[in-house]
Amino acid sequence: MSATSTLPSLLYGQSTRLLRWAIGINYFWFGILKFFHGLSPAENLAKDTIRILTFGMIPDEVNLILLAVWEVGIGVIFLSGRFVRFGAQASILHMVFTFMPLFFFPEVSFSHAPYGFTIVGQYIVKNLVFLAALLIILKEEKQP
Repeated sequence: MSATSTLPSLLYGQSTRLLRWAIGINYFWFGILKFFHGLSPAENLAKDTIRILTFGMIPDEVNLILLAVWEVGIGVIFLSGRFVRFGAQASILHMVFTFMPLFFFPEVSFSHAPYGFTIVGQYIVKNLVFLAALLIILKEEKQP
């Protein structure tokens, strides 16, 4: 490392890795919470949404465990740096599903539809940032 290297230039060089780690921590943490009843603030919303998506054919508790495994798995993939393309694709699919409550439960998502969000709606719409970040990760990740 040369004496002219600065912290910003070091960070810029690692920006995709840092982005991947940040998303990985979020996925891992939020996923772990879903393994323990009542710890995830998104538990009921997730159960209600998945129940609609699966036509109620799978019990809520099973759906929540599968979601937790999915989220923790994405977190582990991003934190480990292995199978990142697969993790990014799985995460993009997950992100698409996170927007469903805006359509399924507008009364929970909006205080004044379509522009006044509740805290739940804000929680959902912030996933646009995750989607953009995932597209960057996917673009930057080397093809196999």
